Amino acid sequence: MNCIAPECDRVAPDRTTAFGSSVTSRTIALGPCARVGLGAIVAAPTMPKPSPKLLLRQAGEYLKAHPEEIGRALRGAIGLRFGVPIDALRYLARELSGGKRAPKDIVIEAAPPGLRLALTVKVMGAPIRASFAVYAEELDVRADAIQVGLRIADLKLHVMGDEGSPIAGLINSGAIDLNKPGNFVSFMPKRPAALIDAKDDRITLDLLKIPAIGQNPTVARALRICAPVLGVRALKTKDDHLDVHLKATPSGVAAAIAAARAGV
Repeated sequence: MNCIAPECDRVAPDRTTAFGSSVTSRTIALGPCARVGLGAIVAAPTMPKPSPKLLLRQAGEYLKAHPEEIGRALRGAIGLRFGVPIDALRYLARELSGGKRAPKDIVIEAAPPGLRLALTVKVMGAPIRASFAVYAEELDVRADAIQVGLRIADLKLHVMGDEGSPIAGLINSGAIDLNKPGNFVSFMPKRPAALIDAKDDRITLDLLKIPAIGQNPTVARALRICAPVLGVRALKTKDDHLDVHLKATPSGVAAAIAAARAGV
């Protein structure tokens, strides 16, 4: 992928995707020299957060439209694996991107074994279009932490606002090494709550540091019960799905049972 320039944005006809959503396929080029074919662009209108009932209804409609997902889920369960359709990630990105500080125009594509993303964010007051590939290389799920080590590759940045802004000067001058995006993230004045480390091309997140997750009693109880017996071995994309590969730890059954009894 190359850089994204808004003047090269071309819109293709709408198509209906998973979860009853209609999205627009776009081809966006980063700068005048190269184009990027994008499977689906997720619009970012201001809208209320999806309710659990809405999510269940949309999931049911998706399964009706894609009954093959049931067989895929059964085959995955045998191998301690379950897949999340990337259309579901696009849907959630669209539904949850209405806040003023939230990333806009989010694009999510499979780039096996990882994901390729493009989004617009504000850095130091300037809108920036960023595209990159992300690979999950370290996973540690415990009762008190959900740590994910990510490797970021092929990062491209395009300043969409004032070319005279400080961040534009840093990007255009080459002062920011795009081969080491972790250093760029560390430079940001407002670090995300989940970020615990960023260096070179690697970023480490702890998802429990996100208040909506870490302060959720249902999530906490599920982790206390499941973490002793089930871990996450890998996250990989395949066939437009994000597959979660699990690993079993039979020695943790007693701890899981104790945690379940304590929560009754």
